[in-house]
Amino acid sequence: MPSSPDVIVLGAGVLGLAAAAELGASGRAVAVVDPGGANASSVAAGMIAPALEGVLEGCDPERAAFLRRAAALWPDFAERFGLALHREDSDWLGPDPEKRLARLKALGFDGRTAGEVVRVLDEARVEPVAALAVLRKSNGLELIEQQAVATERSGEGWSVHLGDGRQLTGRHLLLATGIAPSLTGLPESVAGLIDGIQPIRGQLLEAEGQVSRVQRAAEGYAAPGRPGRLLIGATMETGRRDLSEDVETTWRHRQLGEALVGAPIGEGVARVGVRGASPDGLPMAGPVGDRLHLALAPRRNGWMLAPLVARAVLAGIEGRPGPEPALDPDRFLRP
Repeated sequence: MPSSPDVIVLGAGVLGLAAAAELGASGRAVAVVDPGGANASSVAAGMIAPALEGVLEGCDPERAAFLRRAAALWPDFAERFGLALHREDSDWLGPDPEKRLARLKALGFDGRTAGEVVRVLDEARVEPVAALAVLRKSNGLELIEQQAVATERSGEGWSVHLGDGRQLTGRHLLLATGIAPSLTGLPESVAGLIDGIQPIRGQLLEAEGQVSRVQRAAEGYAAPGRPGRLLIGATMETGRRDLSEDVETTWRHRQLGEALVGAPIGEGVARVGVRGASPDGLPMAGPVGDRLHLALAPRRNGWMLAPLVARAVLAGIEGRPGPEPALDPDRFLRP
């Protein structure tokens, strides 16, 4: 275990690991503390889909432009850190394709119709489990598989108490802890932000089958997964934190998958994760005090927003303004 890293990152989801990779690339020594196991980032389809997210979420043009800027960072981020970025576009199914295409274009996105399908251009995806594994091996990053149990100020930096009794001290502390409750030792205002994050439970089905690109409808999606597998989902259940399978949801996902793929699908396994959301639906990314930083609450777009969040964290640690003021956690701390 490093004696005194430049940055301690709590949490090894995509936001924590993306920020850690960016910090490591800047020459900083980074220790990532995480107990291991599945998390919300690994239970995802890994879609980089600003157009469909913008339409399905009812975004205005300003929010849609924000999503485009975030997604545009992905090719460079993937190349620098050795991530496989699948640029396959997406198909949007449903009635009245001309109306759906007009909605896309009104938000500044590109697409074309092919019968009843709207082909959404310039969308992509990553395979989450594989991408997380690559990010864990980034230069300058050391992964410590332990539970963080408390924090405290220590000189000009921060100390983190681990579940095995050890203590880790660094100059900066980045909290990327998902929906976990706040740790002791944090400022009251920051603890309030963390404990106010809204949990959103998501369940998807990983099943035997194939699809060449993301197939999307109002009810959900079917997306390529690991070789010979596809992912069907996903629910958005506000306020739920449990990880137990909902059998009725699994049945609905199977029906949806077969309708989108147009063929029977094989055996499947339900996967459940819980995401976090801020009051305005955007992540909290950046400084919240002296050498204390957040990378939290991306709602359903953690993978798409990860490179942008990483840049915001790096800017905060370097004392520069963040790339997007809308991500500044201070928006919830100002009177």
